[in-house]
Amino acid sequence: MIETIRSQTLTLIAEITEHQKPGYTIDGQSVSWSDYLVRLRETVDWCDRILAREDICEILSLAR
Repeated sequence: MIETIRSQTLTLIAEITEHQKPGYTIDGQSVSWSDYLVRLRETVDWCDRILAREDICEILSLAR
């Protein structure tokens, strides 16, 4: 699920940087292009943090 959000967000970043517009409307709210890009990058960073936590695995074992 998080991988999907990250992938879709990266696709949006690629699209909006290729075809820049002065602003976007998100959920009925007007957002400037640069603010939108910041929000998308924050989403990718959030996904990366979640995925990094999921990758951490510690196995303890004792041999006698």
